[in-house]
Amino acid sequence: MTDSVKHTQPSDPTILRYWQHIPVLIRAIVLGFLVSTIGVFAWQVILVIIPAPWSLVVMGGVLWLYWKYFSGSWWPKATAEARSVNFRATKLSAGVWKWGLIAAMLVVVVIESGFVITFRILEFPAEAWALGYDFSAAPLWLVWLFIIMSAMVAGICEEVGFRGYAQAPLEKRYGPSVAITIVSIAFLLAHLHQAWAPPVLLHLFAISVLWAILAYTSGSLIPGMISHIVADIFNFSYWWTDIAGTFDRRPIAETGIDSHFIVWVLAFVASVVLFSWAARRIMTVRHQTRLEQEVVSTSV
Repeated sequence: MTDSVKHTQPSDPTILRYWQHIPVLIRAIVLGFLVSTIGVFAWQVILVIIPAPWSLVVMGGVLWLYWKYFSGSWWPKATAEARSVNFRATKLSAGVWKWGLIAAMLVVVVIESGFVITFRILEFPAEAWALGYDFSAAPLWLVWLFIIMSAMVAGICEEVGFRGYAQAPLEKRYGPSVAITIVSIAFLLAHLHQAWAPPVLLHLFAISVLWAILAYTSGSLIPGMISHIVADIFNFSYWWTDIAGTFDRRPIAETGIDSHFIVWVLAFVASVVLFSWAARRIMTVRHQTRLEQEVVSTSV
């Protein structure tokens, strides 16, 4: 009986060998979806069974446990190193932090300006984009905490799942370009069930590409998490609810090309160009840091 129980443990080398025989492409996508979904599903369950504001406190603890486990802590030890690698658990230099944060905020500008441009070309589908939450009975401070926690859950879990557990092994097997493309298609497919998805399918793919580039160039998930969280705070409070206001601009087919549209187009183009520059700076800084470390290790 003892032997049979041991052979059913996830850390059993036999089970790990079976898992390793599955093609990397399938393993990476399955892991990405599962790791991303675990955290998001936990938040949905907690909201149902635990009233606010205690649900926020509980989810904060769940996110801490999620972070610790998927970054390589705890049992099973046989998978600890792989979890750490997939999480991209690495210490960032000051230069990478600086340019990583700059690139992260530029992605936010790309996302929001892209939405504005889209809904100056198409009519904004306000009803389809509404999340359906009724905040009328809740104080405003609690609503904002709910929005921030929801953004944190999405930002952390989706970056760990897609840009970490899916993308990292695909990079190793196929290289960054193929990995980024595959992960971005998977990210798009994971959001197709959302009622707000149809008008912004291209956006979902492009946004994932930018976050994937950020993860690859920085060697870390944290800049992408920060970018994702900030973007979703904007999205949850403005585009998918009216907590921070409503979008009431009409399509340019009715108004003509006005200064509002031109400003947002310029903001979009500028942020894309600047993001590309910042991403190259991140790579340059990482390369310089590696060279400096090699010089120090050689001299020692």
